Order: sequence, then structure tokens, then C-alpha cells
Amino acid sequence: MAQSTAVAALLGAAGTAFIAPGSTRPSTAPALRGASPVDAGAQGSSAGLAGTAALASLAGVAMAAAAGRKAGATSCRAAAVKKKGVKVVHGKEIPWNLFSPKAPYQGKVVENDFHPQTLTQPTGDANWETTHVTFDHGGKVPYIEGQSIGVIAPGPDKKGEQPAKIRLYSIASSAVGDDQTSKTVSLCVKRVVEVDGTHANREKGQDKPDKAGTAYPDNKVYRGVCSNHTCDMTPGDEVLITGPTGAEMLLPTDPEANIIMLATGTGIAPMRSYLRLLFHDKAGASSDGGRKFKGIAWLFMGVPYSKSLLYDDEHQAYTKAFPDQFRYDYAVSREQKNAAGQKMYIQTKMAEYAEELWELMQDEKTHVYMCGLKGMESGMAECFGPIAEKNGLVWTEFAKAMKKADRYHVEVY
Repeated sequence: MAQSTAVAALLGAAGTAFIAPGSTRPSTAPALRGASPVDAGAQGSSAGLAGTAALASLAGVAMAAAAGRKAGATSCRAAAVKKKGVKVVHGKEIPWNLFSPKAPYQGKVVENDFHPQTLTQPTGDANWETTHVTFDHGGKVPYIEGQSIGVIAPGPDKKGEQPAKIRLYSIASSAVGDDQTSKTVSLCVKRVVEVDGTHANREKGQDKPDKAGTAYPDNKVYRGVCSNHTCDMTPGDEVLITGPTGAEMLLPTDPEANIIMLATGTGIAPMRSYLRLLFHDKAGASSDGGRKFKGIAWLFMGVPYSKSLLYDDEHQAYTKAFPDQFRYDYAVSREQKNAAGQKMYIQTKMAEYAEELWELMQDEKTHVYMCGLKGMESGMAECFGPIAEKNGLVWTEFAKAMKKADRYHVEVY
């Protein structure tokens, strides 16, 4: 009886455990996050942590806590902090590795309620396709904005292993999902296709048309195992999910924070999750009919072609509805040049607003988020090195201080 009571207590606590990390929520302003993802997810499940692995870990904690009563309150507290499925970040619990590669969650592909699966148009490059794929997780895989999940492809991978090792993807939907039921998660995945490159997993004559209708039967072709598996999915297909994981890209809880976002290609995924919460979801709405978020969100996105732009319709809608709070600028490297004739990369575009951005970064409430190609950090140094020097500072030291203050967030590959 005592054991079952302890399990019930832990399950009850789980419904309010998962909120974005950060400082204590101010009493005078609403927090950015609405109902926690576990609260909402629990509506369609027996509890927020309703996955089998999570329940098993909770039961284990409950037994440890019950035994600890005999040893004293100290051992009870020690047992409680060892529960699986959560991670403490800045004093707050967030969902963490509820499902492992050895015990993944089996979800199902569902049609997205708004976006087509293929977001981009052919550009002439073999890897032109980027998809938006949505999985139903039944409320069993709670996550928060900025986290990632893993996908396990059946394989074989490049080493011949079946199934393949997990591939982590940044989540492109907010905590409540695109349909705001807290039962779905969406990914933004670029199909990896290399023709006559260094590596190949299809010899001449072996490459078959993918879901987008692209094939290269006359060439040696390398197709990314998990990206092609994911991009070829159809509603009704089953998918093996791990996670969630990741604490580097989480949003601040301060509703007056400013957010500068830099994304190349599918690095837009976490940025989209933020923007959905800040400007779209009911979870981000305030009681007066406005939004909880009161700061400025400024997005810089880099792609090779205008046909490769992602979620442009959403960016236009946010700008129209919140012109004083949301701005976006695109850097289309193979189609645009600046006044000096240089290709337009993110740092080239940011240089046009260097003074304004520098001033914004002096505000202690401003956070910088980068997701995408590794060159983004060197691009920041190229853009802001001169202006930092003009102000008697060294950019690398300034960036390091921002990182130490948890205001500079980087996820590159």
C-alpha cells in the first residue's frame, strides 16, 4: 500500500515538473511557457510520464523512497533526485531521455495539420529536398522548445548494422506540437543525397526514385540512411523515437528577453519551435489577449537558394501581426550579393545591422541562438570583431562572457 501511494505521489508531481529552466518566474509578468507539456500531454494518457520506461523508473524511485523512510528523511530526498526521465537545469526539471535506443518509443507518422511534407522546390542540386514530418507520440514523449529527439532507421547503415544508430534531430515544433494537442512532434529534415562523391552506398544502376521522385541510376550515389528513411515516410508508418534530450538551446523564462536567432538550412528547427510558442500557440497567449512574450525576436536565416527558404509563410505572418516584436532577414548565398559584391551569407547580412545588433547584445536580457553549420561562430567574429574593437573590447572575450552568463547558445554540425 505504501509503495503504491508513493508511485501515485510521484506521478502526480510529474504533471507539474517540466517547465523551461531559468530564474524564478517574476510575479509581475507571465512566464513564456503556458501549461507544461506534461500537463497537456497527460490529458491523453494516464500521466505525464506515461511511457513504459518512465513508469518503470518512477516505480523504482517509489520503492527506494519507501525504503528510505526507515533510514530517515535524508535518504528519501537522495532517492527522489535519482529518478530517471528528468534532468535538472538551472534548478528546474525538464524531460530527459525518457526513451533510449534499446527501449525506444514507437510512434506513428501523421499528416501535418498545415505544412506539406516537402517544404522546398527543386534547385538542380541532388539534395534539394527538405521535409516537415510529424509524429504522433500520444503524449508519451513530452519535450520543451529547443530540445531534440532521436530517430532510429531500420538500416543497414554505412557499416551494415541493422537497425542503424540513432540520428538526433532538433525539434521543429513547440511543446504542444503543431496541432497544439501535446501529442505530436515535428521535425525539419533535409534529404542527404550525394552523387559521385567520396562515399557511395548505391552503385551504378542501384539508385531508385525516392518519395520526391528523384533518382540517379547512372551514378554512384550516397543516401543518408536516417534522412532518407525519414523523408520517405508516409502517414501511417511507424517510427522509433528516443529522447528527448538537449539543454543548450532552451529559451529563457523572462518574458522581456530579446532573442537573436541565426540559422542555416534545417538549423531553423529550434527557432521555429521558439516562434510558435512566442507568437502562435495558445500556451504563449496572455490573459489580456496579447502575448506573454514582450521582447524582440530577430531571425537571420541562411540558405543557398530562395527555393530553399523554410517557413517563410510563418515569418511573414508573425511580422504582420507583431511588427514591433518580430523581424527576419534572409541571406541567400547563391542569389544575393551585398554592396561590395560579396556573396550574402548570414554574417554578411548581419553586418548591415551591426551597430543595432551590437547595441542589442549589450542588454543583459538579450540571448543569441545559433543552429546550423560550424562556420556560424567564425562568421559572428567576422561581423562583430571590428565593432567590439572599436568599443575597446575583444569579440572572443565578449562572446565567452555571454556564454558564461548563459546568453550565447550554439548548436552546430
